[in-house]
Amino acid sequence: MTTLRIGTRSSPLALWQANYVADRLRALHPGLVVELVEIQTAGDRIRDVPLTSFAGEGVFTKAIQDALLDNRVDVAVHSLKDLPTVVVDNLTLGAIPQRAPTGDAFISKKHASFAALPPNAKVATSSLRRRAQLLHQRPDLHVLDIRGNVDTRLRKLVDQNLDATILAEAGLRRLGLEAHITEVLDASWMFPAVGQGALGIECRRDDATTNQFLQPLNDAASRAAALAERAMLRTLGGGCHVPIGARGSVVGSELRLIGTVLAPDGSARIIESIAGPEQNCETLGVELAEALKSQGAAALLQS
Repeated sequence: MTTLRIGTRSSPLALWQANYVADRLRALHPGLVVELVEIQTAGDRIRDVPLTSFAGEGVFTKAIQDALLDNRVDVAVHSLKDLPTVVVDNLTLGAIPQRAPTGDAFISKKHASFAALPPNAKVATSSLRRRAQLLHQRPDLHVLDIRGNVDTRLRKLVDQNLDATILAEAGLRRLGLEAHITEVLDASWMFPAVGQGALGIECRRDDATTNQFLQPLNDAASRAAALAERAMLRTLGGGCHVPIGARGSVVGSELRLIGTVLAPDGSARIIESIAGPEQNCETLGVELAEALKSQGAAALLQS
């Protein structure tokens, strides 16, 4: 009897994601034993500093990747937006399941919509991408840093008397907390993070058995869109903590990709788009990044 060990963070959302994958694997492969192994990452241990202050990337993923490389687990389940785009030797994305909604949710106990926020309102987020886009739309806002899991951030909204906070729509829906969503922000100006709403399921490249088990979980359209977004981010040289947004989608056999780069203070923004055959997803991501660079994206990121 084969056993698959899934490495995961221990937050409620991470456990939901890992259990979702485990349940899918059990249903697809009767008799397969699937176990969860909880792993503490640097981002879980250090909670009193902004995410942008961490050196390097992989703050929520590296410890789980290390366990995979050390053969302590067979599968790693990540929020794909947290997974660095740099390829790790002998690791591969065995599957990207069908993507959840990619939007950013505006949550407020005081105001009916983002448009209804008063001047100088206090809005909390841990994301530099969200901060830059909020300030581009409303330079008057006081954007405050906030850390913690979804429940913690919802509690801080009240405890700290904030006007609003911004969280990923996908996470709220996965945890059954969609009743807290005041509105989903307009995607024409609040671009999602690269890979937002998608799960990245990693395994060892040379583990043919596990790769075979994971294959049926893969959704071709979600994978193509996510790989295009990740190629764009990798070519721009941006990581998880920079003001870059992207949105890929597959219509028929055509991949459509739109990306944005902002100054950290929201004072400037560049948007470019591209479309082409789905099978050329990563090439399209590279080409879009080059188009953004030609419009001045590198200078914005250096700022």
